[in-house]
Amino acid sequence: MSDLKALETDLLAKIDSAENAAALEDVRVGALGKKGVVSEQMKTLGKMSPEERKEMGPALNGLKTRIADAIEVKKQALEEAALNARLASEKVDVTLPIRPEVKGKIHPVSQVTEEIVAIFSAMGFDVAEGPDIEDDFHNFTALNFPADHPAREMHDTFFFEPRQDGTRQMLRTHTSPVQIRTMQSQKPPIRIIIPGRTYRCDSDQTHTPMFHQVEGLVIDKNAHMGHLKGTLEAFVKTFFEIDEVKTRFRPHFFPFTEPSAEMDIGYERVGKEIRFGQGADWMEILGCGMVHPNVLVNCGLDPDEYQGFAWGMGVDRLAMLKYGIPDLRDFFAADARWLEHYGFDPVDQPNLATGLSR
Repeated sequence: MSDLKALETDLLAKIDSAENAAALEDVRVGALGKKGVVSEQMKTLGKMSPEERKEMGPALNGLKTRIADAIEVKKQALEEAALNARLASEKVDVTLPIRPEVKGKIHPVSQVTEEIVAIFSAMGFDVAEGPDIEDDFHNFTALNFPADHPAREMHDTFFFEPRQDGTRQMLRTHTSPVQIRTMQSQKPPIRIIIPGRTYRCDSDQTHTPMFHQVEGLVIDKNAHMGHLKGTLEAFVKTFFEIDEVKTRFRPHFFPFTEPSAEMDIGYERVGKEIRFGQGADWMEILGCGMVHPNVLVNCGLDPDEYQGFAWGMGVDRLAMLKYGIPDLRDFFAADARWLEHYGFDPVDQPNLATGLSR
């Protein structure tokens, strides 16, 4: 028993003198580990007589418990001391300037949409919106699409399951249904632009199943093709921020306009850079034309009294051209590094007074 008392006194002294967690762990292993002194003493119980074991068993178990408890108390004391030391050494100096924080960036699609809205708003256009889910009348029929037009097929359009009456809703393939809804609900003169998402069954390096458009519509008694050309030329000049712009309008076909045209802008490629307003090459920018009389009739307007013009442009493509973005797929990659490079400061709102681009 005297040996156990001496052993306990020695172990408690070592525990008390342990200066850190590593030293305390060495004491624990030396006392209670597989080959520790207390563990070795426990192994001798099997060789003792019943009378000796009856006396030494409780004594050794009590020693083991007291040593383990002492180690736990010391461990907590060391952890508390380490925490206090850390808190003392890591105090915040409130006199220091704040660390710079990473700010979010405006996506190029959102930026370019705001630029387009700013330009046409300055021309007196209102912004109109409509639902992404449309019916056949607003998306096709009212826009003079023939019953057998390919756009009405599943390979071009995202259709929903048929309803009880057999009709099918769809994700709009363009923002033109908003033109129909506006002409049905508002009397001319009408002057609107329609930014929004559109959807088509198309996916490759230059097309995505969801993309962004801005369409425009003017309905009045005296609107004509000259007004259309002047409006779009002024837009291109302001958007690309060039003093001189070369444009041409090529005949084209759209079911909802007659005559129809595609607008090209002159450019020159210098290395990987595209420079608009110079060079002998042409690039198609958007589609446009005079609103088809059938569309006016479908909306309850008299084509003998009113006429108008409309156009549509892809926001994603305009963003790529203006800001030198090489791959359309990166727009939807959710890569924060890409957005850090191509994104825009949220405080820098585009306006005509201070300039559109950064």
